[in-house]
Amino acid sequence: MKKFSKRDFTLGFMEGIIGVCDSIEGAQDIYYGSMGDRDAWRYYFIQKRERSNEVDADILMNSKVWEASGHVSGFSDPLVDCKECKTRHRADNLIDDFAPEANADAMTQEEMNAYIKEHKVICPVCGKSNFTEIRQFNLMFGTKRGVTEESGAMIYLRPENAQGEYVNFLNVQRTMRAKLPFSIGQIGKAFRNEITPGNFTFRTIEFEQMEYQTFCKKGTDSETYEYFKEYGMEFFQYLGLPKEKLRFHDHEKLAHYAKEACDIEYAFPLGWGEINGTHNRTDFDLTRHQEFSKKSMDYLEEETGEKFVPYVIESTYGLDRIILALLFENLHEEMVGESDKRIVLNIAPKLAPIKVNVLPLIKKKHSEMAKQVYHQLMPYMMVNYDETGSIGKRYRRGDAIGIPFAVTIDDNTLENGTITIRDRDSMEQEVIPMEGVVPYLLTKLK
Repeated sequence: MKKFSKRDFTLGFMEGIIGVCDSIEGAQDIYYGSMGDRDAWRYYFIQKRERSNEVDADILMNSKVWEASGHVSGFSDPLVDCKECKTRHRADNLIDDFAPEANADAMTQEEMNAYIKEHKVICPVCGKSNFTEIRQFNLMFGTKRGVTEESGAMIYLRPENAQGEYVNFLNVQRTMRAKLPFSIGQIGKAFRNEITPGNFTFRTIEFEQMEYQTFCKKGTDSETYEYFKEYGMEFFQYLGLPKEKLRFHDHEKLAHYAKEACDIEYAFPLGWGEINGTHNRTDFDLTRHQEFSKKSMDYLEEETGEKFVPYVIESTYGLDRIILALLFENLHEEMVGESDKRIVLNIAPKLAPIKVNVLPLIKKKHSEMAKQVYHQLMPYMMVNYDETGSIGKRYRRGDAIGIPFAVTIDDNTLENGTITIRDRDSMEQEVIPMEGVVPYLLTKLK
């Protein structure tokens, strides 16, 4: 079995990728075994966990939120310009690409400047080593809110979802009468003014995060942090990513708010890349929002009467990067017999955005009955109806975007009420009574 190269992946299969990504949100099925990536995370982190709540916070929030969080003053990338070809690069990426063992993540700005000069790090575009000094570039998108631009107040598109969960801490705690430890999760878009986006959907200016914040008492924070590191690894294996292609990467240089921090990385064909981050953020965030809002973030522990600001354990997941990892892991080209080949996305049926392809063998003869089957299945799962082209080409189209099963309506359906169900992975076919198609597929998907 052949796995695609970076070039093949880029040029040959974007139609299938777009079909998968655009359809993920539609996987609103009646049981957890039939969901897309968003709902898989929602099931694993919200539905099956005690004291777990989901919110949908604002994308545009008061600028004071971002002052309190430190984003206005300190959310930036270290950038350098090549004096020869005038291209712009992140200094830490330049160093890591030039010498991965150097570990730019652990360097200060001064150390990165010195390393680039001493080791004559080269520009990936022109091959020369002639850079400006490092400058910090703020990553937030800003806009104005107001009647006119002159009178408008500066606001920002959120660069992360987490702050929306922190400012809603009291709302959730009081309305849900939540006791520590409890969690707030959120799925939503974030926006960053990335200077060097690239590697397909790995780094983009608009992306989707699945954030999860657990509020706990100081003294239990390190134990909770270790728990969510392992829980994240379990989640990725639940999605079907192999353990041997996943690793923990503990941060050597911690952010000012962090006590402990770790990423889970996946072995992309492009190299190891972060798909999760788990951080012990201490009480920094709630304390800062308390300071700027003048609103107490204290939690009252009823058993002891003690009041305190909780610690926060953050576990965040990049939806776009996870989908990219699943595509790299499961999108293949394989031989069928001695001379034919097919493209197939072997994604787990529970993650497939479309579960079933309904196919009339001959459009003029079988489409009426096929549409009856199509409408019979629609209340239970996401279904696609396809009557264009030969049956073989329609099978191949469904395989390429990961549809696990195909239901074919033919002369036997008209004569004796049976249909043919084809399995995407094995390509084996089974004939069953038409009235049994719903329970059959629900059992297979589960």
